Amino acid sequence: MGAGRMKGEKLRVGVAGLGYWGPNLVRVLMENPRADVRYCCDLDPAKLAKLSVRYPTIQLTREYQDLLKSDIDAVVLAVPVEAHYPLTCQALQAGKHVFVEKPLAASSEQALEMIRLATESTLLLMVGHTFEYSPPVTTIKKLVDQSILGKILYATSSRVNLGLFQRTIDVIWDLVPHDFSILFFWLGESPTRVRTIGRACMHPHLCDVAFLDLEFPSGVVGHVEVSWLAPTKLRRTTLVGTERMILYDDVEATEKVKIFDRGVSLKEPETFGEWQLTYRLGDIVIPCLDNKEPLALEMEDFISSILEQRSPRADGWNGYRVVAAIEAAQRSLRNGGVYEPVLLHPDALAKPVSSSSGR
Repeated sequence: MGAGRMKGEKLRVGVAGLGYWGPNLVRVLMENPRADVRYCCDLDPAKLAKLSVRYPTIQLTREYQDLLKSDIDAVVLAVPVEAHYPLTCQALQAGKHVFVEKPLAASSEQALEMIRLATESTLLLMVGHTFEYSPPVTTIKKLVDQSILGKILYATSSRVNLGLFQRTIDVIWDLVPHDFSILFFWLGESPTRVRTIGRACMHPHLCDVAFLDLEFPSGVVGHVEVSWLAPTKLRRTTLVGTERMILYDDVEATEKVKIFDRGVSLKEPETFGEWQLTYRLGDIVIPCLDNKEPLALEMEDFISSILEQRSPRADGWNGYRVVAAIEAAQRSLRNGGVYEPVLLHPDALAKPVSSSSGR
């Protein structure tokens, strides 16, 4: 993946996009001892001026080409979804590694072209699936891989709030990448079919509430609810297995993960026609979690992957799978809520969804 780096050498980075999320990326990069943030780019002079007060050593520009012509090694993109593809391709063609916020691209065709360019140039392409670096999510991943839950049966997820309404993408493209990336990471597989119903309540053309059903090759089924029009903020996911169940509530301040030793067993019939269930109500375990910031862990993986010449957890194929599943969800929505197949490139089918455990 490009030329090897000297031990102790820093990664020279440029950040494009200083809107809602970009300043957070700049902050964690500035705090990383292995990163050297040299450029920041945005079309809005006011945003550049605000950043310059906090980080006077960073060179500021309104021209994206200034980043590409500079000596930086990598570009971090926090721009609108429609700009992901062209700006990523330009950066890769300029010989820069690229981190791009979720979703990876506006279509699976664009995502495949981005992956092709990165592969041919031996450059790293990474997507911002931040929750895959969240301590609660990586803790649950370890529990799943250790079969603590037994065989996974189904999953449900609710990601709702009052806003933030987007102007160019609907609630599916905005929020579902989080839930899809989490579920695919936990299960180690992508869905085969997706079904979606929803409606545009406030905007004539952009769906702002949606309900998605998923089927996975292993037999696991899932349900995801997303909305910009809800009375309270929910970030809650349930994973149910044959041995245990897990509740992940990201809104909780401290007890984000709860493991329930609960389940149902079918009692062996003693007489003809007898059919009885046995309910198990055991302990509730609340594991101790790291308090490391997911975004900082994500940027550390990006930097380390480049310097150590390895693939990151959330690589291009990881982002492609999520985009392909969202496309299937959008087709289902347009076609009245029928199940639509998730169409994956053969290379994506051959590659594991993610690493087996959290860092």
